[in-house]
Amino acid sequence: MGHGGGGALSAELVQQIFVPAFGGEVLAQLGDSAAVSLGGTRLAFSTDSFVVRPLFFPGGSIGDLAVNGTVNDLAMSGARAAYLSCGFILEEGVEMPVVAGVADAMGAAARAAGVEVATGDTKVVEAGHGDGVYINTAGIGLIPSGVDLCPQRVVPGDVVIVSGDIGVHGVAIMSVREGLEFGVEIESDCAALGGLVETMLAVTPDLHVLRDPTRGGLAAALCEIATVSCTGIVIQERAIPVPPTVANACAILGLDPMYVANEGKLVAFVPREHADAVLAAMRTHPLGAGATIIGETVATHPGMVVARTLLGGTRVVDLPLGEQLPRIC
Repeated sequence: MGHGGGGALSAELVQQIFVPAFGGEVLAQLGDSAAVSLGGTRLAFSTDSFVVRPLFFPGGSIGDLAVNGTVNDLAMSGARAAYLSCGFILEEGVEMPVVAGVADAMGAAARAAGVEVATGDTKVVEAGHGDGVYINTAGIGLIPSGVDLCPQRVVPGDVVIVSGDIGVHGVAIMSVREGLEFGVEIESDCAALGGLVETMLAVTPDLHVLRDPTRGGLAAALCEIATVSCTGIVIQERAIPVPPTVANACAILGLDPMYVANEGKLVAFVPREHADAVLAAMRTHPLGAGATIIGETVATHPGMVVARTLLGGTRVVDLPLGEQLPRIC
């Protein structure tokens, strides 16, 4: 299970098996989506599979995730999603109203994100060989002229911005899966981020990199960017927006909110001269109202993420080995 968690084991699987097997310059980008040129047009292309349990949870469902997850992967390349494909893998015995509920949620999410589900496929596996419904989506979108988002563009002095509260989705899934009560219902932050990214790019196309911190959470996203860009990252723990409900739940269960998955947040690395304007623009958008600066990139300790603690000390933020909470997307 750890190999699917978005941490060090996932990276090992990709680097040691998939990259050598498939090769190619495009795959070597290893971004949330691939940036490709076709007929003189720059496209973003991405695929994702969703195996979340339970299928319906506070704030969303596997149908919402299947749309928003792929739309967000495209948005991290600066692209506005245009078309999605959809593959349903159904377990024998799953009730038709369940399938209909997932499909309805997926259609509503697609309309809200301004994307069309243009093609699809359905397979059924024997009872006991699935978990009700699995979904794969792939998507394509146009990358605007002048936009080039990749970790290699990150340089010392960049400002690190997170768009809002972290850890919400993972804790929402865990609470319903395990039947836990925290005194208040925690809803997933599942949302399509294309509109927020457009708002940011309207300020300047010169953003350096965007990531949606899903599996492995904020910590994994920061560690990956530090490694690829060969820069150090310094974050301020006190600046990281963790809502009290998430902080309390994580404290009870021994989890670190920085490693808990999100499905409606992004982290941006922005040149310092544009940071204030980008932050102000993000706060005008509903999905960026809680945006805040959490740190910066530095020339020292390249490839390493360091957190300044509340007590004035420092700690190294490592790439997680596997996943604290499996099956959250």
